[in-house]
Amino acid sequence: MNVPVPVSAVAGGRLATPLLDRVRYPSDLRNLSSGQLRQLADELRAETVSAVSVTGGHLGASLGVVELTVAIHAIFDTPHDRLIWDVGHQCYPHKILTGRRDRIRTLRQGGGLSGFTRRSESEYDPFGAAHSSTSISAAVGMAVARDLKAASGVAEDRHVIAVIGDGAMSAGLAYEAMNNAGALRSRLIVILNDNDMSIAPPVGAMSAYLSRLLSSRSFLSLRELAAKMARRFPRGIERTARRAEEFARGFLVGGGTLFEELGFYYVGPIDGHNLDHLLPVLRNVRDADGGPILVHAITQKGKGYGPAEESEDKLHAVSRFNVVTGEQAKAPAGPPSYTRVFSNALIAEAEADPDIVAITAAMPSGTGLDAFAQRFPSRCFDVGIAEQHAVTFAAGLASEGMKPFCAIYSTFLQRAYDQVVHDVVLQGLPVRFALDRAGLVGADGATHAGIFDIAFLGCLPGMVLMAPSDEVELMHAVATAASIGDRPSAFRYPRGEGLGLVLPERGKVLPLGQGRVVCEGGRVALVALGPRLHDALRAAEELGQKGLPTTVVDARFAKPLDTALLERLARYHEVLVTIEEGSSGGFGSAVLQHLALKGLLDGRVRVRPMVLPDRFIDHDTQARQLAAAGLTAKAIVATVLAALGWDMTLEAAAG
Repeated sequence: MNVPVPVSAVAGGRLATPLLDRVRYPSDLRNLSSGQLRQLADELRAETVSAVSVTGGHLGASLGVVELTVAIHAIFDTPHDRLIWDVGHQCYPHKILTGRRDRIRTLRQGGGLSGFTRRSESEYDPFGAAHSSTSISAAVGMAVARDLKAASGVAEDRHVIAVIGDGAMSAGLAYEAMNNAGALRSRLIVILNDNDMSIAPPVGAMSAYLSRLLSSRSFLSLRELAAKMARRFPRGIERTARRAEEFARGFLVGGGTLFEELGFYYVGPIDGHNLDHLLPVLRNVRDADGGPILVHAITQKGKGYGPAEESEDKLHAVSRFNVVTGEQAKAPAGPPSYTRVFSNALIAEAEADPDIVAITAAMPSGTGLDAFAQRFPSRCFDVGIAEQHAVTFAAGLASEGMKPFCAIYSTFLQRAYDQVVHDVVLQGLPVRFALDRAGLVGADGATHAGIFDIAFLGCLPGMVLMAPSDEVELMHAVATAASIGDRPSAFRYPRGEGLGLVLPERGKVLPLGQGRVVCEGGRVALVALGPRLHDALRAAEELGQKGLPTTVVDARFAKPLDTALLERLARYHEVLVTIEEGSSGGFGSAVLQHLALKGLLDGRVRVRPMVLPDRFIDHDTQARQLAAAGLTAKAIVATVLAALGWDMTLEAAAG
């Protein structure tokens, strides 16, 4: 078995990795013996720990698939054979083996490797990931494309392998894909990476032997022969024979009935850390003919690294850490995060209102609802990686008079948009959506950025959409949402820490659709939605120094708009700039539409909406992402001066 990572490793240090040093691409694995592959796995695990200690990232999942990664690349002809990793949390060993080891210490850094699989990064990443449960659907598509090309005379005889975790299997999309794959009977391999079994299944020598036997070509051929013979029997005998075989397989290997019913040939469970088990089984399923196969591999998250094995969360996601102790680098003490402020605010509201309940889709700690669950265990629901169900479940609660808060990252609410529209908004049900990680999110990059919610929620009839500018305003947004009983509402807030403001014990209910004037000016008006208010205030200070007195407004609401305030600003200012950390089609577009319909764009006011650019912004620090997006105080000043026709060249020279 694998050897634990030596404690002599130090953060950022490099261990001796003689075999791994010889491997640049997976083809280099295919001449190694099974004993050498075991050594390689040990070296790969050590290199993964060493690299992530420098960069931070998703460590536990990557350590759990080291042997599986080595075995897949040793047995299959990647990248010709397509290998799809679900979510991508576990892809770091894969990146090291596929020509990216020299850049692995740039992981999640600006200009460096993505923390997930990415098509533009490598031909070994045939499908990009980061959102859960997509791998089997993509794999079915690739398998069908292969078969269609073959039928038209384009021979592309390749295997398609999807690796999906047991958590990702909680999403309905995975079962929709498996149902389709079983009906199509396309040749496809799904590897279920099961690292959270509450009761350990049999994964010993007998199970490994039976898995090898049942996945062998001879057994599969015998099974097909028996099936052909059974089809010649009267229907009742055929049905009895099929049930007998299913019973025998279930008795021998202890599972797989659900997968068999979906049309997959089930193999397993096998020890996902034992290459003597993995290699022959993967070789057998590679050489098998027929329809889709599911290989059930039992793994341990954080395997082989003591601090990860002992940690409650198996060091799922870590900052930089000391390899010897596993101790993570701690940021200087600062204000509480927006996530924690939301959690505390919701607890305060729930203390006063027993009808308030909370829902999360497998992100209790990420959304701050772990604290809510401790305080109100019967009023907090983790529905698994199932955002669609979370939203309609919340709608059902709301229809019976409960007050559900559905806490989902902005980027993940995209997965449930139909349910938001049809099950919540169309029926006017008062579900409250708490959208964490709204805006740019730093190291997780474009896949996790919450940049579309203002546009896709703002267009929905009856929706109330808030964007608090700081942590006190977030508390007010929670209280306001709790008070809205006749329509759906949402409030968005960013990743990271607040400003360190003194927080009240409980938020206050805001008048719907009413912004606030933070400072009065004259020629210029800056209307900010959300935390970009503070860049607007800095820009106003600089503009004032240039003789341009500036009004700054905290919009608070993207919907309903404060139309009276906006009309007044348009009438009495030369330039009106809206600022939001979201895509086009959001707040600025709504402001322009309203002013145009009122005929206020025909006068002297020049309106300039500032939004995120029409492109995805790669992983980096949030500050650098905002600079790249052109949403800093400096960019606001430049937008105002350009609207006034000031000579920017002279401005730059004077600066």
